[in-house]
Amino acid sequence: MKGPREQIVYLPCIYRNTEFMKPDYLATVDVDPKSPTYCQVIHRLEVPNLRDELHHSGWNACSSCHGDATKSRSLLILPALISSRIYVVDVATDPRAPRMHKIVEPTELMWKCGLANPHTSHCLGNGQIMIGCIGDPSGNGKGGFALLDGESFEVLGNWEKPGDATAFGYDFWYQPRHNVMISTEWGAPKALAKGFDMQHVKAGLYGTSIHVWDWSSHEKLQSIDLGMEGAVPLEVRFLHEPSAAEGYVGCALGSTVYRFFRTKKGDWTTELVIKVPSKKVEGWAMPEMPSESFSTSYTLYTLYTHSIHTLYTIGSQSAFLGGSIQSDGAVRVLEDPEDREQPPPCVIKGKRVQGSPQMLQLSLDGRRLYVTTSLYSAWDKQFYPDMLKEGSVMMQLDVDNVNGGIVLNKDFLVDFGKEPHGPVLAHELRYPGGDCTSDIWL
Repeated sequence: MKGPREQIVYLPCIYRNTEFMKPDYLATVDVDPKSPTYCQVIHRLEVPNLRDELHHSGWNACSSCHGDATKSRSLLILPALISSRIYVVDVATDPRAPRMHKIVEPTELMWKCGLANPHTSHCLGNGQIMIGCIGDPSGNGKGGFALLDGESFEVLGNWEKPGDATAFGYDFWYQPRHNVMISTEWGAPKALAKGFDMQHVKAGLYGTSIHVWDWSSHEKLQSIDLGMEGAVPLEVRFLHEPSAAEGYVGCALGSTVYRFFRTKKGDWTTELVIKVPSKKVEGWAMPEMPSESFSTSYTLYTLYTHSIHTLYTIGSQSAFLGGSIQSDGAVRVLEDPEDREQPPPCVIKGKRVQGSPQMLQLSLDGRRLYVTTSLYSAWDKQFYPDMLKEGSVMMQLDVDNVNGGIVLNKDFLVDFGKEPHGPVLAHELRYPGGDCTSDIWL
């Protein structure tokens, strides 16, 4: 928290499902207010393939390697959700202009692990890289974990024991102090590839469970079914306080956040701690609009369709940042249990925000919250088609971490609608040298 203020951030930019047949790329964005290129993309590292769907990223080293002087966050691990490639990017040689280090082809993942559609990447204390996958090579749901050598990036095999793969996969978070890992579920890749269909939920093609693993033996200990109220549990985080045997998971379809914790008996259980009620609407894809909620560490909570952003640890503070229920839009709210008025459009520096807050990254000092508006290109196309035409944006909220409160910074905007190859969808953010919202804390 006492380190220097962030000057650049990295984030993947996606062209899949847009009208532009261009490769995805890793953008470097200048976030230094003193720089002449503030709020601008200063470098673009294009990948050599089309329709990859870059999504999340991770580091070759993290706090698991604390105290090992030979390790540094020099390489960014960048899995492609749809193509199943894994890109390894050198961000150390020139942090402002990353370069490609290695490409792991899909066949490596499929043939050696029986897995596809890599999502979450974390480093391990032994120097290996672990990547959670959401499917098998045929597009069915399968939650498993691939291990890569941290130097050669050769795929070594599966982390989980044979037969322990879960029905679905998505995110995972480990905490060696408690010898535990928690993993979550999204859905079958062939169901979610082209958009969201409620019939797929009814057909059992989306998950409702979180899974508890023994970290040292790699054995699955428990599967906790959250039911429809906890349907599609996505991002999972332990508290930053590493001695705490508890954390949170955000459930997209259920519009809920569950706390998971270890009991006095030594097993794990959950309790519902946040529920955002659905709104009855007309002019939308369904008669009831869930908020599609996601939690990250510090219990930051973003609502993708309603477009409310709330910081629960500081108090109930909200900011409306776009979304589906803007007052001048096609959607009309018929019944709202929260009794909120439909908000006006969010306009920053003359740009109307398309889409809604999705990925978050809190600055290391806890004072600035960076927000992007793209979730996943197929769902963006379905719920926010104008964003594919105008591009997503990156915003910043100022956080008062002493007295409480969040305020949109109207002087900060990165407009991905002005990119050289056409409007693009920007997703997860990473700081060079370490992250606050997405790094495992030991």
